Amino acid sequence: MSRGTLIDLAYLVAATTFIIALKFLGSPKRARLGNLIAAGGMALAVLATFFHQNANGKGLLHIPLMLVGMAIGVVVAVPAARFMQITAMPQLVAIFNGVGGGAAALVSITEFMHIKSGHPATYVILEVLLGVLIGTVSFSGSAIAYAKLQELMTGRPITYPGQQVINAIFGLAALGLIVAILVTASTVLLWVLLADAFILGIIFVLPIGGADVPVLISLLNSFTGLAVAASGFTLGSNLLIVAGTLVGASGILLTRMMSKAMGRSLPNILFSAFGSVVTATGGAAGSDRPVRSGTPEDIGVMMAYSSKVIIIPGYGLAVAQGQSALRELAEELEARGVEVEYAIHPVAGRMPGHMNVLLAEANVPYEKLKEMDEINSDIATADIALVVGANDTVNPAAKNDPGSPIYGMPIINADQAENVVFLKRSMRPGFAGIENELLYDPKTILLFGDAKDSLTKLVAVVKGM
Repeated sequence: MSRGTLIDLAYLVAATTFIIALKFLGSPKRARLGNLIAAGGMALAVLATFFHQNANGKGLLHIPLMLVGMAIGVVVAVPAARFMQITAMPQLVAIFNGVGGGAAALVSITEFMHIKSGHPATYVILEVLLGVLIGTVSFSGSAIAYAKLQELMTGRPITYPGQQVINAIFGLAALGLIVAILVTASTVLLWVLLADAFILGIIFVLPIGGADVPVLISLLNSFTGLAVAASGFTLGSNLLIVAGTLVGASGILLTRMMSKAMGRSLPNILFSAFGSVVTATGGAAGSDRPVRSGTPEDIGVMMAYSSKVIIIPGYGLAVAQGQSALRELAEELEARGVEVEYAIHPVAGRMPGHMNVLLAEANVPYEKLKEMDEINSDIATADIALVVGANDTVNPAAKNDPGSPIYGMPIINADQAENVVFLKRSMRPGFAGIENELLYDPKTILLFGDAKDSLTKLVAVVKGM
């Protein structure tokens, strides 16, 4: 069997692992195995590439530089992924995704320099230019998303007069530059396209607020996949085409699912400037209204003598790093015969699957994690809905107030439980910046404080009974 055939077989195996991994990633129980399978497939693909030969029988050039680049990547990526907090995962995904888009753009630029003198077919140049455009938009857009999530800049939507017109101008300019480069093969215009795409990525992301960033990350991930697929066509690599198409298609599907979960269309999310992060430290408007608060002792006793408790986690749980304390509370309740389940909203946290990963890290049994559509019909049978760090995803305004900016967004029906217990730091609103009327419901009890500390106190009360 020839070397080329062996390499093709290795690429086929690698592509197959990507498909299998994507299937596994759809289940919290198998997601970790899916990641390992994908990593193994990628390692096989990289190894096989080092034995690649071109049509003239020559192997790769500049292998020492490639090894140095890979070593630098390992030095940067391993500590960043290994030691990050779970709350920083969305930022990490955003910046890693942006690096992928930038790499695809650089590959396309390099290939353009190689092929432009050989009078290639128009479609070949178009593939290169699409890689430059999409990859650069993904790179700069992901950088801004990272800055918003890392609070290096405001998470509020940044808008200005004529913003959509300016965005349209830059978008049309990109299309015009692509046409001009197809006609002239001008390197100067290529650099202009690069600059235009870089700015376009920035201004595309600026008006998107914090509550919509999960959808944005998914969309930018799709962009990177499309850029990689374009690079695959440029380089004649079936593996890159398959991998990029998988990422692009799954990203688009996930974006659509996230939009549906928020009850909004994708254009509305991208262009409506909704989803500002409230950064003020004071109380929300109307927070002087009376609320019913309780002590850990009162709430612990009430939970211990319940028949069914449904836990609704949110981003506040991740911030407090209280997932292990939450699991311990659930185990203590179950030891007393209380039925416990977890209700997971599709957009809980700051990225798709954030809560699933958070709870998996604490070894919460997968079968207890129930998606919103599955759990909503059961909440009315619960004695207590325990809301830990969530807000907008249980806000009844999404169902009852047509004037609310979140109206129409599917929520977890915590208000249907017999009692609602809210663990909150303060009366501040969630990402959407609006009050939650559920906080003022007579059947709602608030326990103020850090979620981890509050959960630890509840565990101690239940244990002592």
